[in-house]
Amino acid sequence: MPTYPRIASLKTFDDFQDRLRELDLQLVADEAVDSGDTSPLAQSAKVGELTIGNRFCILPMEGWDGTADGKPTDLTRRRWKNFGISGAKLMWGGEAVAVRHDGRANPNQLCLTENNLSEIGALRELLIAAHAERFGNTDDLVVGLQLTHSGRFARPNEKTKPEPRAAQRNPALDPRLNITDDSGIMTDDELKSLIDDFVVASARAAKLGYQFVDVKHCHGYLGHELLSGVDRPGEFGGSFENRTRFLREIVAGIRAEAPELELGVRLSIFDFLPYRKSESGIGEPEPAGDPRLVFGSNSRGDGVELTEPIQFLELMQSLGMKLICTTAGSPYYTPHLQRPAFFPPSDGYQPPEDPLIGVDRQIAATAELKKRFPEMFVVGSGYTYLQDWLPNVAQAVVLNGLADSIGLGRMVLSYPDLPADVLEGNQLARKKVCRTFSDCTTAPRKGIISGCYPLDPYYKNLPERKELLALKKQ
Repeated sequence: MPTYPRIASLKTFDDFQDRLRELDLQLVADEAVDSGDTSPLAQSAKVGELTIGNRFCILPMEGWDGTADGKPTDLTRRRWKNFGISGAKLMWGGEAVAVRHDGRANPNQLCLTENNLSEIGALRELLIAAHAERFGNTDDLVVGLQLTHSGRFARPNEKTKPEPRAAQRNPALDPRLNITDDSGIMTDDELKSLIDDFVVASARAAKLGYQFVDVKHCHGYLGHELLSGVDRPGEFGGSFENRTRFLREIVAGIRAEAPELELGVRLSIFDFLPYRKSESGIGEPEPAGDPRLVFGSNSRGDGVELTEPIQFLELMQSLGMKLICTTAGSPYYTPHLQRPAFFPPSDGYQPPEDPLIGVDRQIAATAELKKRFPEMFVVGSGYTYLQDWLPNVAQAVVLNGLADSIGLGRMVLSYPDLPADVLEGNQLARKKVCRTFSDCTTAPRKGIISGCYPLDPYYKNLPERKELLALKKQ
């Protein structure tokens, strides 16, 4: 098994820099992190009519803790309240909300139906109220909603039963979901109906006061898979124009029905061939993988190639879309790209590289897009693995124009007010810093609510923690 130094063992800035040099990484970092109004991370930004008060963003995370009919629960509300007290001024979608039942990634995912409007609207109000109580001003707080259909990874009715609605066949992924024929492929007519559902959901989000919607195109879900649909016949496959028709028609519909909304996309800007666990436990490319079906990868499916992602951002810009949140790969088949971690989830594999390489890869690819599209507001991801050194890299990234905003996901499950502590000049609470134990991923893989069981005292005391520990031993 490969062994990599844990970030927590890099006690000084020089230690951190030495490790970056050992890996030959160009990751930028500032030794001193500024606080107060003059901090680079405290600067506001304008996006259309929106004012975003600082450079921290909370990324969308599902908790597997909604009701069977797609309403939030107390656990959902607790998470959104924590987002409000985080200190971040941009909420990228709160969490993934399905636009209809068959698109839910799990039977407890939120769903934006007519019956659920008041409860999903109340999440936004709760977040804003918590932010107002902690920080006062909410005029520069921007809250969006991420809209999704989970495509081939849909499990709308039973946690253990995939009900895939895929964009096309995929020899590396079909066996994992028991896809043996074309019955689970969405037809063009079904996609057109789904486009209408996205538009309806967007209009609902606007009425609830959400300031933008994210039309999700990442992590192997439907929007993302359509981008690699080179083998798909008909209006939504083959050419780049056809593979992006889904986005174009959704945007046109939203412009007609809810013109006040800003529009964004969370995009997996690159991916590799699907990975599997090797006999040694280390991740390796799936032999059945087809590099033609990998968006943002080279001809071998093992390196970043941004030609089509650049075309996608050109399209976004031509459609008047100003918000882009970058991510990479998929938690289902390339988690080391998407969510660099020292400890893999239970159904994952040992990282095939030092996770710092994965962080650097995301930051570098995002920087390339920001350089090419300076007018767009670019949120980066992949920062949590930096742990104690996250603020140092975050400040340098913003100061050097490599991204406009620092997206935080897992970190705010264990340490919800990290942005506030950084901006206020408080020393980081090391006991709250996410160490990428991956229990927040393992839990939903086992059909349990997601949360930070190792570090969040609330989740530590839930009965689900004992259940999770027992399942991890199996």
